[in-house]
Amino acid sequence: MILSHSPAELFAAADEPNLIAHAGLAPAIRLAERCDLPALIAEKVKLTGAGNGAGTAPDAKAMSIVGGMVAGADSIDDLDVLRHGGLAKLFGGVRAPSTLGTFLRAFTWGHVRQLESATRAFVCNLAAHTGFVPTGDEVVFVDIDSKVKQVYGSAKQGASFGYTKVRGLHFQIVTVKTAHCAPVIVATRLRKGSSNSGKGAASLLREALATVRAMGITAQIVVRADSAYFSHKVVAVCRAAGARFSLAVAVKKSIRAAIETIDQDAWTPIKYTAAVWDADEERWISDAEIAEIDFTAFTSKRKAFHTTARLIVRRVKRLNPKTVPEGQSELFAVWRHHVIFTDSRFTLAQAEPMHREHAAVEQVFADLEDSALGHLPSGNFTANAAWLTLAAAAYNLTRAAGHLASTFHARARTGTIRRHLINVPARIARPGRRVVLHLPEHWRWTDDFADLWAATGQRMLT
Repeated sequence: MILSHSPAELFAAADEPNLIAHAGLAPAIRLAERCDLPALIAEKVKLTGAGNGAGTAPDAKAMSIVGGMVAGADSIDDLDVLRHGGLAKLFGGVRAPSTLGTFLRAFTWGHVRQLESATRAFVCNLAAHTGFVPTGDEVVFVDIDSKVKQVYGSAKQGASFGYTKVRGLHFQIVTVKTAHCAPVIVATRLRKGSSNSGKGAASLLREALATVRAMGITAQIVVRADSAYFSHKVVAVCRAAGARFSLAVAVKKSIRAAIETIDQDAWTPIKYTAAVWDADEERWISDAEIAEIDFTAFTSKRKAFHTTARLIVRRVKRLNPKTVPEGQSELFAVWRHHVIFTDSRFTLAQAEPMHREHAAVEQVFADLEDSALGHLPSGNFTANAAWLTLAAAAYNLTRAAGHLASTFHARARTGTIRRHLINVPARIARPGRRVVLHLPEHWRWTDDFADLWAATGQRMLT
């Protein structure tokens, strides 16, 4: 590609009042309105007593933040992306970034909980309206995980050093997915940077499982998590909600003792890194093998919390002898072990790779950090907690818009959905009493945009 004009012939002018850069915001905000996000926030979020008018019109302010996030804003100042060109001719109630910052800083922890309640109801409405979480699948996976978001400056409330050795704030998310859909966020919580990964997990998971059931999902739920969430409280929440669990387990003394009781003939090679299928013997030739054994966990707790389930072990050969920990027995000098504690109904060959798919939650973290969670933008802890909650709502709204657009966009990254369907330039025209968005000609994603446009109750001109 080369420019077809010289600098002397090419000019620019910022003087077009009818041009917008984010035409895809129109169907996205229409979808949010159809699923009652403004009404839910107006009903549930009551910032009574807030100074400087921060408590007025919480629905308009929250929608301004969500709209900016859908367009790619990752800080309070970036929310000014909604105030350019002809956007004022399409949207009313857009607030200035300074107003939105004052609004966020007026939140207390109780107000954050009100906002979380509104966004949980919103994701249920989104699911009912768009079907972006299938209710007909036999198994639904609920994944819980946490991440430390690095921040800068000691003045940010709650920021401290945790296991990552960086200054940050530590947030948890819970997602729901099936074999046929991308992850959807059903619960979030912000904690201090020094918080353990599993702190508060049981209560957050309880809320998330209630939300999943409120979506109309009656299928078997399997909760997946890493070893930070291996606790009697998490297991108790799963069983109280009628869900099954698949939890990674740290290899400690009692687990090592259980592994050593597994018969050598019980190990089965699996498809893993560099595995080769032997057609004659009909088995994998692999450096990884799996086996299972019954195990009773949490025996140090009172008897009501003792839980007997399957201990699934994957062992992988240590090819580098220097990686063998000093003082380990011969068994552990040869193999590296990864352990799962589960009561799922999957067979051994199904349960182990199924648990590994928990890693899909990392893509959600990547998507959030590629958009609204590029920063936790305030020095105020509860403002950042509200920002996280609205970021999850914006993620789900973007995901639902992609689902309505096409099969490809239903599973695409949210950054891809923004580039293809949201951040689309358009010129506003007003023939007669109508408003028409003139989109680019020969645009590759016209058909997908048209499907999204029609799904939100609007018509394309032909």
